Amino acid sequence: MDDFVRLADVAGPPTELLFGDWYPALRASELRSGKMATTTLLGIPVLLGRKSDGRVFAMRDLCPHRGIPLSAGWFDGETVTCKYHGWRFEPCSGQCREIPSLTSHETLDPTKIFAGAFRCEERDGYAWVYLPEAGTGRVVGELPAVPEVPKFSARFRTAHLTAELPCNVDHGIIGLMDPAHGPFVHQAWWWRSRASIHEKEKHFEPLDDRENNGRNAGFRMSSHAPSANSAPYKLLGVYGEPITTQIDFVLPNRRYETIRAGEKWFASLTTVTPVTASTCRIDVCAAWNVFYWVPFVTPIATFFGARFVRQDQQTMIEQAEGLRFNPGLMLIDDADKPAKWYFALKQARLKGTGEHPLTGPVTLHWRS
Repeated sequence: MDDFVRLADVAGPPTELLFGDWYPALRASELRSGKMATTTLLGIPVLLGRKSDGRVFAMRDLCPHRGIPLSAGWFDGETVTCKYHGWRFEPCSGQCREIPSLTSHETLDPTKIFAGAFRCEERDGYAWVYLPEAGTGRVVGELPAVPEVPKFSARFRTAHLTAELPCNVDHGIIGLMDPAHGPFVHQAWWWRSRASIHEKEKHFEPLDDRENNGRNAGFRMSSHAPSANSAPYKLLGVYGEPITTQIDFVLPNRRYETIRAGEKWFASLTTVTPVTASTCRIDVCAAWNVFYWVPFVTPIATFFGARFVRQDQQTMIEQAEGLRFNPGLMLIDDADKPAKWYFALKQARLKGTGEHPLTGPVTLHWRS
């Protein structure tokens, strides 16, 4: 709890948020039948749960009658009941099933009333929630696919990490894609040191998403041999296969990384989700079949991964102290080019107009 108080104390300036997309709300393991859980996504209070048939649901945590949080009431595995006046709702659709105060003299049909409900799906151990644009009403019909970690074999292991960040989603994302902070923020014998800094050359290409009018546009760091100064990559050399890695960023907040060594692979999906306009949360879901039979590989990977994420979190906490004064950003070429691309892509989506900032493949150089 102390971390959450500290994050709230140092939260930086707000930013515009991107609605009309899927965001991870909670770990699916937190949703047990007949129980309710709450979170905040993009400033919206969200109530989540799992029905008796196993389906997960997400509702706006506000009763449409008098605005009391529905989470203050009861959930019996089938319907959510408001504590204030006993209004009862089917949680997947939000449809009202009963208003106890109605008498035979009234003509109001409770089933015509709907509490706010969001589409909710399980994927990779998360409950993903689709948050529509304001004013669109209940979402019907087909939605974009729920994001998921790429997988390349039937058998694999998984791990999850999360951390709260006291900055808006923009700073969380450009920190996520920043290529130059590794030897400083993540100094460790098992990762990198300042002495390992050397010049790098990476090739990028645009991801246009033309089939959706650029809705989930982004960019790709093309497949390449990974950095030689990272110990985890060196471990894959035991397989005697060429090692390649590819990194994609797509709107609104997703970073995919895939590492291949012959039939062996490691993949991750990292998301930076706005909690409010001023704060965000980073979630990492990883899947792999490398070292599949090595005992304790999952807790070992989780331990080192958690240290890695914690280093980023601590840096963001310290950065937020300065961001409270809303300073101008000095983004430089080439290391900060991905950050510039992100801001351009975000503005294009917000405005519904604009060209992709990459007109074609481009090569960037930096030292890290």
